[in-house]
Amino acid sequence: MSEYRDIQTAVRVEKLRLWLAWICGTFILAIIANATKDIAIVSVITQVLLATGFLALTVALIRMTGALNRKAAAARREVLGDDA
Repeated sequence: MSEYRDIQTAVRVEKLRLWLAWICGTFILAIIANATKDIAIVSVITQVLLATGFLALTVALIRMTGALNRKAAAARREVLGDDA
């Protein structure tokens, strides 16, 4: 049972790290967008690139969180003996 608890703790920590990285990345993207808002064409190009970057960060976050959830579920099944 302690092995399952260790895995759950590791998954929880990794999820926290992923969410913090996503928040920091989004914050950095917002700072860059704000810094370039007064430059006409650069602002438009930057906003398009930053929107794409935000989408990429969000997709990566969702995929990595899903992978961690599957890992935790597999560990739970192994510990509980639900390998059906």
